Amino acid sequence: MKSHGPRASGGYTVEALAKGLRVLALFSERRSSMRLTEIVALTGMPMPTAFRLVATLEGEGYLERMPDGSVRPGAAVLTLGFAALRGLDLVETSSVILGELFQTTQQTVNLGVRSFDRVVYIARLQSDTVLVTANVTVGSTLPAIVTSMGKVLLAFMPEAELAQCITAASFGGAWGPNALRTMPALETELARVRAAGFAVQDEELASGLRSIAAPVRGNDGRVVAAVNVAVPAREFTVNDLRKRVREPLLAACAQISRRLGAPV
Repeated sequence: MKSHGPRASGGYTVEALAKGLRVLALFSERRSSMRLTEIVALTGMPMPTAFRLVATLEGEGYLERMPDGSVRPGAAVLTLGFAALRGLDLVETSSVILGELFQTTQQTVNLGVRSFDRVVYIARLQSDTVLVTANVTVGSTLPAIVTSMGKVLLAFMPEAELAQCITAASFGGAWGPNALRTMPALETELARVRAAGFAVQDEELASGLRSIAAPVRGNDGRVVAAVNVAVPAREFTVNDLRKRVREPLLAACAQISRRLGAPV
């Protein structure tokens, strides 16, 4: 009698799916984009097979095409694991502190991590006052260069990694009126963030939205995440963010960092 339970291999394996997953598994922080020839060399697949797999993954949003013809993981990959992200120690460790920050500020509070040139939202407490980003949920991704959390996460990256992460394609979106549009402008802003220890987003992501973010550090002292407080621009100026929100935000991030074992 044949078994009908799950099996790791054999007749129930979908080989095309397995090959597609093997392609996605090739990508890493050090290998953030690849050309088709590299995928063929690393997997040993015939060129036509690799071409069809890449085209399919690109069509479904799991890969995206770069201007130089290479491909990198798309936003669909980032959202696959959002349910698992909710259970990370980082989220569990910070949940009470984020709740306290939300109560103190009465504004939207977010926790995010970086994936390539985007920020993945892994926790969110939303106020009714910020309606412009009502479609952002846990698992959503936004471009790092136009978000306060993204600027924090980029600012504390090694220079060589930043050069690989941010490309000309990173500046091609239709965002808010104050969005940074060139690498020199971004580098100047990131230097300011490193010096200040926090980042402000002033209608860069979208008109009517401002936010302020600060870093969360892990037990080795490196920045592992960021927390921001997002506010309606009609109610908060940039100076208001610095005067009214910065201190409770920095205190919350310091408390989360200590719980993660960051050096005091």
